[in-house]
Amino acid sequence: MWGAAAVSQLGTALGAGALPLVAILIVHASDLQLTLMAALSGAAAAAVALPLGPFVEFRRRRAIMVQTDLISFAALASVPVAAWLGVLTYGQLCVVATVSTLCTIVFSAASGAYLKSLVPEQVRIRANSRLETVFWTVSTIGAPIGGALISMFGATATILIDAVSYLLSALGLRSIATPEPAPDHQRRDHHWTTEIRSGWSYIFAHPVLHRLFWNAMLFGGSLMLTGPLMALLMLRELGFAPWQYGLALGLPTLGGLAGSLCAPRLVTRLGDRAVLLGFGVLRTCWLGLMLAAHPGTAGLIVITTADTLLLFCAGVFNPVFTTYRMNATTDDHMARVGTAWSISSKTFQPAFIALGGLLAAATSTRVAIACAAITLLASSLLLPWRQTTTSIPRLGG
Repeated sequence: MWGAAAVSQLGTALGAGALPLVAILIVHASDLQLTLMAALSGAAAAAVALPLGPFVEFRRRRAIMVQTDLISFAALASVPVAAWLGVLTYGQLCVVATVSTLCTIVFSAASGAYLKSLVPEQVRIRANSRLETVFWTVSTIGAPIGGALISMFGATATILIDAVSYLLSALGLRSIATPEPAPDHQRRDHHWTTEIRSGWSYIFAHPVLHRLFWNAMLFGGSLMLTGPLMALLMLRELGFAPWQYGLALGLPTLGGLAGSLCAPRLVTRLGDRAVLLGFGVLRTCWLGLMLAAHPGTAGLIVITTADTLLLFCAGVFNPVFTTYRMNATTDDHMARVGTAWSISSKTFQPAFIALGGLLAAATSTRVAIACAAITLLASSLLLPWRQTTTSIPRLGG
């Protein structure tokens, strides 16, 4: 499973940005069409994914993971094939983007439940830390290699590489020798509306998960809001060259990698609750520092350092949080909780990005980033500060 995750995430990192490039260069999509493709594909995928949480819950998860990988392969592979035949359209790209996002949501829900069944509780923090390490590793090396591949072979060839990575992931998952038993829980309520909202119902009824949910929505939305705004700040207001902007995006991922490697040791030394709360706060402290940057090398160092520290703290926090959510969720709700969480993220984040654009247009880029920085700090208030009997179970070392 670890190897399959590494292959598919590497392919995704290599192909990041290739689909919009194809839309621009081959089908000549306008700025509005490009924006709509990103926004509507996410919304459509979230809507289609609503009834799929219960579907995943009561079936073998590995089979679903393999099927979503194969669907992703077929969808992405259709792009270079259609381009080479001269029949690629904007509509097809929208469908591919929607299918890819939908498969990501379903795969994520199934993989969390499957990982819980594979890995004993006492070593889940190590397993989640290794998966987090894979993410930060491919994020570090994927973008520059992907850019080079696009320059040498074109965007459609890079999309094909991404597609093949899903095929290899499916083959890797199929090769797992350990048989997966059928879920030992059965469908009790066949009313579809109850089943669709059951993931959110479980989250909001839990004394800790509901606080972590709103913390995650606020943190993730605020951070995503700053993405396009930081590009405007660095490239327009501060006058950095594109290579400097790329450097400021690439180097900080090493911080995330270091954080994911440190997470199990920090949990062993400091304890689960201290790491979850401490790094949950620390990851919110660095965005405002970027506003102190000025044109020149010193400003570039300030932005890169602040982003590196932010991603280091996030790299520590993420596997600890993922493990807590895994342990706190009963087996018969794992997929539905995961689906609800993914759908919510993919709904909140585009809304925050749109809000950031409106705020920047009404005020300025710096004011919008400052508001995001304040919101990030405020998100730490939603962490589970009150000690309860279900607060932070022992995650293992």
